[in-house]
Amino acid sequence: MALTSRQWGIIFVVAALQFVNILDFVIVMPIGPRLAQALDFPSSHLPWMNGSYTATASVMGLLGALFLDRFDRRKAVGVAVLGLVIGTALCGFAESFTTLLVARSVAGAFGGPATSLCFAIIADTIPNHVRGKAMGTVMGAFSVASVFGVPAGLWMAEHFGWRAPFFTVAALGAVVLVVSIFLLPPLTGHLDRPRNTLKDIGALVVDRNVQLSYLMTAVVMSAGFVLIPNIASYLQFNLGVPEEHIKYAYLFGGVASFVATQAGGRLVDRLGSFRVGTAGTTLVIGVVFFFFYLPRDSAASWVVFLVFAGFMLAQGLRNVSYNTLTTKVPDPARRATFQSLQSAVQHAATSVAAFGSGLILIEVARTPLTTDLPGRPPRMLVGMDTVSLVSMSLSLLIPVLLLIVERRVAPVRTPQKG
Repeated sequence: MALTSRQWGIIFVVAALQFVNILDFVIVMPIGPRLAQALDFPSSHLPWMNGSYTATASVMGLLGALFLDRFDRRKAVGVAVLGLVIGTALCGFAESFTTLLVARSVAGAFGGPATSLCFAIIADTIPNHVRGKAMGTVMGAFSVASVFGVPAGLWMAEHFGWRAPFFTVAALGAVVLVVSIFLLPPLTGHLDRPRNTLKDIGALVVDRNVQLSYLMTAVVMSAGFVLIPNIASYLQFNLGVPEEHIKYAYLFGGVASFVATQAGGRLVDRLGSFRVGTAGTTLVIGVVFFFFYLPRDSAASWVVFLVFAGFMLAQGLRNVSYNTLTTKVPDPARRATFQSLQSAVQHAATSVAAFGSGLILIEVARTPLTTDLPGRPPRMLVGMDTVSLVSMSLSLLIPVLLLIVERRVAPVRTPQKG
C-alpha cells in the first residue's frame, strides 16, 4: 500500500521540524574549533558542548514521559520547537564557555522532547509496513542538514563570525514552526484511551521488549557519539585538514547519508532492520579502524571527503534500521511515553559518551602547521585511538541486539510488490 498525500504532507512537515532540530544539534561540531578560539577554552572541552545539550534532553525526556501523551501532538511539538528556537538564539549571545553551556542546555531541554514527538507523530500516522520509507524521509533531515546546513553554517562562521549560524538556525526554526502550525492536523487519536501515566511508565519499563529496545538505543548512540563530536577537531588539528575544507567533508558526508537513509528505509521495509543495520555497522567499524584507530599524522583532503562519506553512509544505514525497529515496540496509546523515555535513554547515552571522550582525550602542543587557525597556539588531540577502540567495541554489540529485538517485535513479513 502506497502512502497517501495526507501522510506525505505530515512526513514532510515532521522532516522540516527535524531538520531544524538536527541542524541545531550538529552545527556545534564543525564550528567547534572556532568556538574554542573565540571563547578561549581547550578543544578537548568541545564534547561538553554536546554533553550539556544531551544531558538536559535526557532529563526532559524522563519528565516528558509523564505528560506528553496527554496533549495534542501538534500543540506539544509546537511548544518544544519554540523552546528550541529560544535556546539556539541564546547560544548566539554567549560570552563565555559557561554561558554557552547554559544556552546549549536550554536548547537540549526542548530539542529532546521535539525529537520524541516527531517520531511519535510518524508512528501514529504511518502503518508498520511502510514506516521504514517514512522514517528514511524524516531521518533524511540529518543528511540535508549536513549537505546544506552545516557547510552554510561553516561559511557563515568564516565570513560573519561564529554567532551567525546560531541566529540563522533560530530564525529558520521560527519560520518552520509557523508553517507547521498551519499544516499539521490535530493529532489526538492517542487521547481516546484513559490512562494512568505512572502505571503506563511502569508497564513500559518492565516490558522485556522495551528494555531491549532501550539497551539497543544506548549502545548505538554511545558507539557513535564517543567519536563524532571530536571528528572536526581531529581532522583539523591532528591531520592538518584546512578549516575551509571541513565544510566539504560534511557536504560529501551529508549526500552519502541522504542516500543511505532514503535507500535504507526502503531496504528495511523489504529485508528487515537486522540485515540493513548489520551492513551499516560493519562499514562503520571498518572506517573507524582504518582511519581513526590506526596512527596517522596527515591526510589529503580528498581522502577525508571519501572517508567521511563512507562513515556517514554507514551511520545512516545503521540509524534508520534501529529507529524504524524501535517504533514497532510500543502500542499507540503509550507511544509518546515510550518515545520520551527512549529520548531520555538516547540523550543520556550520548551525553555519557561525549563526556567520556572528553575525559579520554587531552590536548597537547605540536609543531605549527600552515592550516592552523590564526592566533591559536598549535595543539592536537591525543587519545583518538582509545576513543575509536571504545566505539568499535560497542558497535560489535549492535547486530546482536538488532536481531533479538527484530525477532521479538517484528510481525511476520509479507512480500511487498514493486
